Amino acid sequence: MASRWSVAGLKRWVPHSGAWRQMSSLRSPSSPVAELKSKIFKLKNPELSATAVVQDWVDQGHKVSVAELRRISIQLLKSQRFGHALQVLKCMQTQSNFRMSPVDHVIRLKSIIKVNGMLEGEEYFEHLTDTASRKAACVALLHGYVVERDTEKAEALMQKLGGMGLVVSPHLYNEMMKLYMATAQFGKVPLVIQQMRSNRIPLTALSYNLCMNACAELSGVASVEMVYREMVSDENVQVGWSTLSTLAGIYMKAGLVDKARLALRNAEEKLSNRNRLGYFFLITQYTSLESKEDVLRLWRASKRVAGRIPSTNYMHILLCLVKLGDIIEAERIFREWESVCFRYDVRVSNVLLGAYMRNGMVEKAESLHQHTLDRGGCPNYKTWEILMEGRLKNQNMDEAVEAMKQGFAMLQDCHWRPSDDNVMAFADYFERQGKFEDANWYIRVIHNFGFASLPLYKSLLRMHHSAQRSASHILKMMEKDRIKMDEETSALVHALNVCV
Repeated sequence: MASRWSVAGLKRWVPHSGAWRQMSSLRSPSSPVAELKSKIFKLKNPELSATAVVQDWVDQGHKVSVAELRRISIQLLKSQRFGHALQVLKCMQTQSNFRMSPVDHVIRLKSIIKVNGMLEGEEYFEHLTDTASRKAACVALLHGYVVERDTEKAEALMQKLGGMGLVVSPHLYNEMMKLYMATAQFGKVPLVIQQMRSNRIPLTALSYNLCMNACAELSGVASVEMVYREMVSDENVQVGWSTLSTLAGIYMKAGLVDKARLALRNAEEKLSNRNRLGYFFLITQYTSLESKEDVLRLWRASKRVAGRIPSTNYMHILLCLVKLGDIIEAERIFREWESVCFRYDVRVSNVLLGAYMRNGMVEKAESLHQHTLDRGGCPNYKTWEILMEGRLKNQNMDEAVEAMKQGFAMLQDCHWRPSDDNVMAFADYFERQGKFEDANWYIRVIHNFGFASLPLYKSLLRMHHSAQRSASHILKMMEKDRIKMDEETSALVHALNVCV
């Protein structure tokens, strides 16, 4: 490896998850703390203060314990509400005789990394003084490096942990293997496995899965099967559906379809009757094999798992059926979802809406959109993107402009950006139709969002030239966007008698 982070001679440490699960459990919905949690989770805007909510709660005469605040902070972390999790932790610290537990430090470090970045996370970790807190928090810090693909810092941290005498768990090694896989350093993964064995660190199912994937990249199926056989013979590890799914994926990539099918069939025998997660991994793989019969068979099996089927599961099966080209079956399952849904999740209808538009079924798409509105569905940016692109493709320009305006109104709250072709399609339409005011509004919006281009500005300059209108404001926007003018643009500017 680039740098050695040997941890020979250290004792093994496997995190105790029972306490974590106990703290993360929720109280009865009728309990006072559930009401406080509800108030905090209603703060959809991260700028709103969870601290103020807790303070108001206390001012109203309610009591809230450290344990209750800890439960809320854990739930906030799981829901990726990192800023609010930090604020609730700060409320805990105001309690008399309060001392941060190792779990509290993990929550805080994870939240700090997400809210303020790795540099502040590193500083926080460095200021941890007790061994138990460092043991608990080091995985969170290493995971941060993995997310940032920072191999150098990750390896340095592993070396430092060994030098400090901290116990190194399998989870740290697994994080390093994830990092090497993500950065295409496949040759380092078997070296990590060797180091785990030499340091008597037990391999987990994830360790074997990562090693199998690395071997597939390095030397092919034979070495993967050897690793799989080693895992089968390891009495400390149970071969589950995830490993067999990994094996099936490797077979599929190698073109070994029959072996992939056999691995998937074996994986089905390992599926839980209490959790649907594995079913949908396998459904996706059967979709890749274009096996609609198996997709529908597993979908029916997943419905026998106890509990309400979430909308995300319906989205998943609809996406698979659309990919397989069976829109009729997708429509049937969509109607089934509509008959049982408590809240109309527009993400489900978007799957069918997109399928209609891509297949030229414009009338069905528009009808479904209206039906969704009638049912109380609230369009999101994806809805407007689908409608915008479909209407553009069919030259329904007035309706496309309306969808574009609705979608652009949501750009500040999401990462979606329209394609360059779609951006120019509207500019060309405004230019052809001589819609001068619309074109000027359009370029200002595009400029403010930061994805204006030279062709877009040229279109507007041509319109100003035809209308004999000043274009000084356009040039100012071009300067801010650092747009370099070509010969055609320079000629337009000179024709407008504008000093550059």
